Amino acid sequence: MALLPSKSLVFTVRRQEAELVVPCEPTPHECKPLSDVDDQEGHRFHVRGFHFHQSNLSMKGQDPAKVIKEALAKALVFYYPFAGRLREGPNRKLIVDCTGEGVLFIEADADVSLVDFGDELYPPFPCAEELLYDVPGSNGLLNSPLLLIQVTRLKCGGFIFAHRFNHTMADGTGLSQFMTAIGEIARGALVPSTPPVWERHLLSARDSPLITYQHEEYSHNTSGPENGTIIPTDNLVCCSFLFRQSHISSLRRFVPHNLRCSTFDILSACLWRCRTKALKLDPNEDVRLICIVNARFKFKPPLPLGYYGNALGFPMASSSVGKLTQNPLAYALKLVKQAKTKVTEEYMKSTMDLLVTRGRPNVKLVGSYIVSDLTRAKFKEVDFGWGEAVFMGPETCWELISFYIPSKNKKGEDEIIVPVCLPASTMKSFVKELEDMMKDEPTVHADI
Repeated sequence: MALLPSKSLVFTVRRQEAELVVPCEPTPHECKPLSDVDDQEGHRFHVRGFHFHQSNLSMKGQDPAKVIKEALAKALVFYYPFAGRLREGPNRKLIVDCTGEGVLFIEADADVSLVDFGDELYPPFPCAEELLYDVPGSNGLLNSPLLLIQVTRLKCGGFIFAHRFNHTMADGTGLSQFMTAIGEIARGALVPSTPPVWERHLLSARDSPLITYQHEEYSHNTSGPENGTIIPTDNLVCCSFLFRQSHISSLRRFVPHNLRCSTFDILSACLWRCRTKALKLDPNEDVRLICIVNARFKFKPPLPLGYYGNALGFPMASSSVGKLTQNPLAYALKLVKQAKTKVTEEYMKSTMDLLVTRGRPNVKLVGSYIVSDLTRAKFKEVDFGWGEAVFMGPETCWELISFYIPSKNKKGEDEIIVPVCLPASTMKSFVKELEDMMKDEPTVHADI
């Protein structure tokens, strides 16, 4: 594990006025309901992400902003709901009004080169607010653009593709599919290689809702705040941690020989345990780890190829602070694996039924830590003609969630970058806990 240093790079970004890019051909004007997975409370916000692209001699003389804007207008013919606006109906049901009003697009230039950001690219990024400008009045949930894109040209010939999208419209898999389509069209394709599929009714509650799981991951307290410790939001610091294959191998020393686990499993267990230790909570308090799971292939048959809506499950592992911190890592690891196995077709159907009957609640936030694996998302494969991005991921980090961001070193070896946000004093303890994990002798016994 390597703690990546913070960056203090300062530069100037000159933006042109934001404009609306509309589909280049007429598209249907219709109202399309979102699914009951899409419009839950936990998706009702905008996600911000950055993609850094190097210069490419084969594209010399080509303007990335112009190329991408033209491809975007063509891609919106196939993904025309993105050009619409959200409305809210009875029972908080969200509906896309396919008005064709368009998505926001900003063209910009920065007096900085890609090399100035350093050998490793990771959040939080300097001048992030300038590289992805929040157009005033544009970031509402309803009656606002569903997507904002800013393309910032760099002095070196590279560029930064930044996006802000309404999470109710798509998950990471769906957004990467849309961006892949933009890239394919930018490189000359007439149609996307994967035709988009709307079909949001496939993830809607049953006519006679039947909640068959406990769903402890969702908040059931509608009369007041949840019980548990809330992390103080003053003096928060954001740090990114680099995990090489050697670090993951080191953590595998703690895994019992009869327990098979993925990199996601062991990394999640390690981070959850170290973070909980660093927070120094009451040993009797309950804490939770919420895993974000792509459920597309949990259905029989699987969701159609090209489905770009949210298809996420949020299974939860829970433990008392005392048991989580006093037991060896294998204890947390088994809880993570057990949580992931919950996500089945029936689990997802039960989730939809719960969301509809209980007012589309949020997941439990108090006492929770959320992890999302981006290493299998196909954002890195998006190519607008300049090649794949050298970095893709969130622009910053949040106190309750960590993303696992894929990266490669100069030898081409896979690495994972994990941004973490904690109060400054807690971050010092967290770093120490991680360092201790890397050098500790393993103990395989766990009191489950």
